[in-house]
Amino acid sequence: MLSVRGLVAGYGRTQVLRGVDLDVAAGEIVAVLGSNGVGKTTLNKTLSGVVRAQAGEILFDGARIDALAPPAIVAAGLIHVPEGRRIFPDMSVVENLELGSYRRGKADRAANLEKVFQIFPRLRERRRQAAGTLSGGEQQMLAIGRGVMGEPKLLILDEPSLGLSPLLVEEMFALIARLNADGLSILLVEQNVMQSLAVAARAHVLENGRFVLSGAGEDLARNPDLEKAYLGM
Repeated sequence: MLSVRGLVAGYGRTQVLRGVDLDVAAGEIVAVLGSNGVGKTTLNKTLSGVVRAQAGEILFDGARIDALAPPAIVAAGLIHVPEGRRIFPDMSVVENLELGSYRRGKADRAANLEKVFQIFPRLRERRRQAAGTLSGGEQQMLAIGRGVMGEPKLLILDEPSLGLSPLLVEEMFALIARLNADGLSILLVEQNVMQSLAVAARAHVLENGRFVLSGAGEDLARNPDLEKAYLGM
């Protein structure tokens, strides 16, 4: 589904990613873990075309996308749910969701809206409510639901547990597992290590723009080098 080779990216003369190789197969969850400032968000932005790759290649569904603009990448089925939710606070829940199908999935908007409401029943209850009045957990549901409206082949989730209470974090990871069980491929980019490894088929630890540990999720969870790599100790 996604194949990244030798990816170098950054801002101006500053390199943030320094030769990243990454694969996501159809139907799997792959986690990218790391603390703040190691390049996780830059990776997401480069995959979705917001930041242009300086070197390397990105193949999605068999075609190169590293030279494409973000709308074309969305149209191909790679959809990025950004860190911080980025909802439109003065618009209603339904209006926010409908914007998710602006570039892709418009023909099936009504059916996809019902699908989102089945996944997130609380959004159905608040469908006419201004998005900015939702709780943090509900706003995260809305952001993910907006991504689902675009009929993604691969969904990039950037820090979906950020700022949530422990109970809502548990609920969020259960929902991610459910989306994957329905066949959706997910690139999960997180700081929450153990819960990410519990749902991911494979995982990578990013440090200073490079992957320093990689492996099956359950194997990495038991790896004594995980804490050293993750904390930089």
